[in-house]
Formats: sequence, structure tokens, C-alpha cells
Amino acid sequence: MKGKRVALLALFGAALAAVAIEPAAAQAGADSTTEELIWDLNNQLMYIAVPITVLVEAILFYTVWKFKNNESPLPTKENRRLEITWTVATAVILLFVGVASYQVLAEPYVTATGPDSGTDNVAEDEEILDVQVTAQKYNWQFRYPESGATNANTLVLPADRPVRLNVTSSDWLHAFHVPGMGLKTDAFPGQSHFLLTKPTDTGEFQLYCAEYCGVGHSEMLGTVEVRSQDEFQSWVADNSDSGGSSGNDTAGNGTAANETAALSP
Repeated sequence: MKGKRVALLALFGAALAAVAIEPAAAQAGADSTTEELIWDLNNQLMYIAVPITVLVEAILFYTVWKFKNNESPLPTKENRRLEITWTVATAVILLFVGVASYQVLAEPYVTATGPDSGTDNVAEDEEILDVQVTAQKYNWQFRYPESGATNANTLVLPADRPVRLNVTSSDWLHAFHVPGMGLKTDAFPGQSHFLLTKPTDTGEFQLYCAEYCGVGHSEMLGTVEVRSQDEFQSWVADNSDSGGSSGNDTAGNGTAANETAALSP
């Protein structure tokens, strides 16, 4: 009996620790509205998953302990109350998971569906910043239609302002992935996939191509720089003309170099 109590206490202690200690990224605070929504859903599901895990493991340990010396086990008897209770409990849990997931997945900040995504979800005094993101082997190009600014491999965004990314490709399949901000979508030639987010903290975040796209895939990296509103406006002013052409030249040189490497034996 003492050993069983110790095992149960250990299981419940582990469950409480798992629920109480949130991941480091969540503790530090989300860096975008998208990441915040994803972490909130993850934490809600954890509050369901951990108790279920503890219950199942407790039953397993109890069964092993109770019948460890039983050399002639008998078939279990029918228990309709237990079956109905377990079925109803499972239905309630699945309903909770479905509703919680739908509420998050229906958010434009998680699943943007078109060029007008998020228009009804932002405050009247906020203006969405549109950015054209074009993937090509093996670099990223960014264009800001509002100002005409362009840049290569570094996506500069303002903090505390909604941003809508129009992601596409100029050659074949790529994938835009910024795990630090909870952003990911495919980049298809001739198609537009949209991401809507609002950066909530300044800093730099790693941008990856998350789809194998050829010999230069591992080097198809970029950076997302989130700056204050004033710093972003200064950057736009500096890159609208000369900076934009420089960014395109960098992208073109990178593409030419990668294509040369791909043709080399």
C-alpha cells in the first residue's frame, strides 16, 4: 500500500509540475499575436492532456501492482456504467478540444485566407502594412507596395502594427517559416498565401525555408527584424529608392551565384 501511494504521489507531482511550468518561450512572452494565440491553445490543451495522462498511468500502475501475482487472470466483466461514463467523458473532452481549436484556427492572425484578411479584426486607428514576399532559389525578396521599398533576405517590420504578408514563389515550391513568431506558410509559384500578424516586441528572428527546394536549400536563410515605429519609418525612407535597388541587386547576385553552384559538378 505504501509503494502505491508513493507512485501515485509521484505521478501527480509530475503532472502539477508539467502544468505549472510553462515553456520558456511562453514565459518570456509572445513576440507576435500569432505566437500568443498558438501558445494559449497549447496551454489549454495541456490542462486536458496532463490529467488524462496521469489517470491512465495511475490505472496502469495500480493494475500491474494489484495483479502482479495473478497467474490465472479472468476476463473482465461488463460494466455498462463505466463504459457510458468513459464514452461521455471522451465526447466532452473532444468537444472542448474542437471548440478551443476552432476559435484559434478561425482567427485571421493564425489562418489568413486572402488579401482582405484581418481588415475587420484591427482597430480603426491601425493600418495594416502589406509586404510582398517572394521566394526564389535560394533567397528571399521583400517589397513594400505602400512605399516602394525593397530588400533582400532581411524582412524589416514595425512593432505594434498589423502586418499582412503575401507569400509567393518565382520558381518552385518553398516555405516561409519564422518559428520565433509562429509564422509558417507554403510559397507556390503563381499562388498567394497570406500571413497576418502583429509583432509585439522588437528583435531579430530567424527565417527559414521549410521545404526542400534544391542544392541551396540549407543556405536559404533570412532574418526578420522588428523595429520600433520610428526606426521602421527611417528604414523605409532610406530604402525606398537607392536602398531598394541595392536590395534587388543583392538578391540577383545571390541567385546567380547559387545557380552557378547548382550547375557545377
